[in-house]
Amino acid sequence: MMKDDVILKVENLSKQYRLGLVGTGTISHDFNRFLARIRGKEDPYLKIGESNDRSTKGTSEYVWALKDINFEVKRGEILGIIGKNGAGKSTLLKILSKVTGPTTGSINYNGRIASLLEVGTGFHPEMTGKENIFLNGAILGMTKKEIASKLDEIIEFAGCERYIETPVKRYSSGMKVRLAFAVAAFLEPDILVVDEVLAVGDAEFQKKAIGKMKDISSGEGRTVLFVSHDLNAISQLCSRVILIDKGSIKEVGSVNDIINIYLSDHSKSNSFKVKKNYNRPNQILEINVLNNEYKPCSKFNYDESIYIDFKLKLNDSVSTQNLNFFVTILDSKKRRIFSCENNCVSNKLNLRIEPKTLVRGSYSIHTFINQPKVARLDEVEDVCFFSVIDNGSYLSKHGEYNYGSVFGNYKWIK
Repeated sequence: MMKDDVILKVENLSKQYRLGLVGTGTISHDFNRFLARIRGKEDPYLKIGESNDRSTKGTSEYVWALKDINFEVKRGEILGIIGKNGAGKSTLLKILSKVTGPTTGSINYNGRIASLLEVGTGFHPEMTGKENIFLNGAILGMTKKEIASKLDEIIEFAGCERYIETPVKRYSSGMKVRLAFAVAAFLEPDILVVDEVLAVGDAEFQKKAIGKMKDISSGEGRTVLFVSHDLNAISQLCSRVILIDKGSIKEVGSVNDIINIYLSDHSKSNSFKVKKNYNRPNQILEINVLNNEYKPCSKFNYDESIYIDFKLKLNDSVSTQNLNFFVTILDSKKRRIFSCENNCVSNKLNLRIEPKTLVRGSYSIHTFINQPKVARLDEVEDVCFFSVIDNGSYLSKHGEYNYGSVFGNYKWIK
């Protein structure tokens, strides 16, 4: 029994594939499955199979693309689904969209579902854009009158009025996505499922699409399931995120927490030491992130100083007056938060990031020795990982709200 506010419930959902073959397998396997079914026993091939780790060579013919997936989605919620390539995200959406069936488990819907999974999905290439709008609407269970009432809005949003009487086989991939999204969004499904396909659209359309998904969720009370590798879009749009890894749900929770878990790697260190001497005359040898006591540290409160020690090898025959040392702090999405430079270069340098500079989040370092406007003599990128937590700043009262990357140095003037 589903709760009234739950529009989608997934229970013990799994999907198994057989590798290297087209179809379900051999006649003997199919016969064994048939015997098990008529005897009321479990499919014998569900007991075997490996997790979906694409980076390793397995020993089994079978692989679990999804394994024991359980979650609920509330009406009006925008749920983000993230994970590495091959984690099982698209397989999950295809099952939810009824493109393929699960091996085990159940899905309970409480409304009509529309999907945007791949460029041109559901479009007949020989039919015009207008004809495809009516075709897709009919598939969603809408009457011709209902579709006609939304036709002008769909065409205007898609921005393809000039080509609406042209067969879609002549559309670019971007035009197909624009039209497909407009159809899916404006024909009022209760659940809208959107895969990474929006990345095909241009920046203007992506902005419109994100705005429309917000509107249909908050204003119209409909539900959106959104898969994307664009973590900025996920953080802008979603209220909750599922992290899928190797076919299983690894974490479910708030947007910031799950994105940080996804981007973090416990094997990453808060220090860097060069593994090989490349016989460069100028080289970055070592970097360490330290706390106030000059001890290695990877977690800081927002009001603590962060110290970064650098050890360099410099060519004695070259005047250090010609060298600069450049440091950039990167956030978890590899955006440059701020940079600083030292034009008094020596073998040992120490940088202090002042308290109340970085807001909560995960960070790393990009640095290089350079001759300005001439050359970079040695460079180290995305090393020395550390995090900042906020347990009491004047902005922490806003909870999960993304309030930027740094605390500004400002003063209110009466």
